[in-house]
Amino acid sequence: MEHGTTTPRPTEAELELLQILWDKQPATVREIHDALNEDRPSGYTTVLKMLQIMTAKGLVVRDEANRAHVYRAALSQDLMQSKILKDLSKRLFAGSAAQLALHALSMEPASENELAEIRALIERKRVLANSDHRPAKQSNIRKDRP
Repeated sequence: MEHGTTTPRPTEAELELLQILWDKQPATVREIHDALNEDRPSGYTTVLKMLQIMTAKGLVVRDEANRAHVYRAALSQDLMQSKILKDLSKRLFAGSAAQLALHALSMEPASENELAEIRALIERKRVLANSDHRPAKQSNIRKDRP
């Protein structure tokens, strides 16, 4: 799938299958079905039909080279999360990633490790912002006139 094309937002059920694929990919329908059944019962044909729909939507890619079709997620988990969060930020927070992050942090407590990661990200962003706003250095070297 090309990065410039629009990826549809997966449903909750599709996200559940994508999570399995991100953990196990590539995987056959049987492997995905078995992993899904660890949490809740589901029918094999239901999983197959969902994967067929997800293939048509461009959420998964199917390899038909072998007898058992093998599936993998069309996008990495990180890229899918970024796309979903960007869309959420636009729709609910007027495009402000900072407001989305503040809201998310106010909802659930963060561990010390997570807070350390957040602090490190803020520091990286601060350094980048400061380097973007510094005036270009003037050269003190004077060229001799011919």
